[in-house]
Amino acid sequence: MKDKAYFTCSECGHKEPRWLGRCPECGAWNSMEEIKVSGEKTGNIHSHEKIPVPLVSLDIEKESRFDSGIEELNRVLGGGIMKGSTVLVGGEPGIGKSTLMLQLASTIKTKGKILYITGEESLKQVKLRSLRIHSESDKIEVFCETGLSVIIHAIEQIKPVLIIIDSIQTIYSPDTGSIPGTPTQVKLCTYELNDYAKLRSAALFLIGHVTKEGLIAGPKVIEHLVDTVLYFDQAESDIRILRATKNRFGPTHELGLFKMTETGLVQVTDPGSYFLEHRDRTPPAGITAVPVFEGTRVLMVEIQSLVVPAKSGISRVFSDKIDSRRVSRLAAVLEKHLKIPLSDADIYVNIAGGFKVSEVGIDLAICLSLYSAKTDLVLPPRTAVFGEVSLAGEIRAVPHMERRLKSAMDMGFNQVYGPIIKEGNHEYFEGYHEYSLLNEAVRAVFLEQVKEENEL
Repeated sequence: MKDKAYFTCSECGHKEPRWLGRCPECGAWNSMEEIKVSGEKTGNIHSHEKIPVPLVSLDIEKESRFDSGIEELNRVLGGGIMKGSTVLVGGEPGIGKSTLMLQLASTIKTKGKILYITGEESLKQVKLRSLRIHSESDKIEVFCETGLSVIIHAIEQIKPVLIIIDSIQTIYSPDTGSIPGTPTQVKLCTYELNDYAKLRSAALFLIGHVTKEGLIAGPKVIEHLVDTVLYFDQAESDIRILRATKNRFGPTHELGLFKMTETGLVQVTDPGSYFLEHRDRTPPAGITAVPVFEGTRVLMVEIQSLVVPAKSGISRVFSDKIDSRRVSRLAAVLEKHLKIPLSDADIYVNIAGGFKVSEVGIDLAICLSLYSAKTDLVLPPRTAVFGEVSLAGEIRAVPHMERRLKSAMDMGFNQVYGPIIKEGNHEYFEGYHEYSLLNEAVRAVFLEQVKEENEL
């Protein structure tokens, strides 16, 4: 049969029967590449007889998950690694993705071989890393290869329970006619490997590069093919945060914390006050401590604010770890209900340690931090606050208030300010101050200092 050809966009993978100067899907210019497809019919490498079965007849294995040997990874995955699942791990270069996967291969608690396929590093480089992080195991088979068909053949021979691909951008199949790393190549190779993993109940981990925009390179054409998407972020210079943005077998609100050391990644199993700055004196103006709920545990973080006169008469909000639109909204609430002029000021808000927070429980802490930075009034020592703030200036309840309160007091905070907790739903905590309005909470926190200023 005669060979056929079509054109695909190297940026987004869109297909067209003829060449176009501009991709109609993503708008990229001169991105259409010709792909030739043989007219001969070829069988799929996974072709076999399959028939539909009744849903009620399916049995779920009792041991459908197995322990990764890394508690923080188990937490993010939802309790362990699912058999037959595909996990995509993305992160910036050098953040520790390969180190984490090699540690996983050596700590996994299950019988069977682990196949580590490296397309970027040589076998000696992998060996040197394993020696440095003490992650050697006789269960690990290392294979340096980028050809998809060769990798599939090796998998068939070894029959591993865990397959690690480092990285998916280096794997290629000559059937697509494009170079490795293009969306078409990445999508095809992911599909074939994912299909194999599900048919043979082998867990598959794919390492993916991240672009300068912070997205998994490809672009995100393969995220819908996998079961779980994990992002490896960097907080401080040595802190790594593992988050799930998609998880078919568990929650997406959990996070895993690791510390990068000379001998590999070390789990941070008790991170309650890890992101707090420990001071022997009263914190300066603009500093507020707040308990945030991440997954199943409470972390204490420190919000820092700086308010200065606007340059060129145009006020701006600078915030990296907190959504700047939220900061602008809360600044408007302060200006409306407490008559604090902020529309003529530049506002800088940050979270110490580089930790990103998106939950509404930090609203009250941001308000008090901005008020403190604007007035130069400091919060009393060992004081924590939490709660959501509405546009009407109300302090609203947030989830898990009792756990936040207890965690804050266990960490040495003897004064906590927050929303009203309904009577009968919590134990009495001495040192907890409940308020329903923002202006009431602000006056209560800074009451003594305001009195002293008035006396002067």
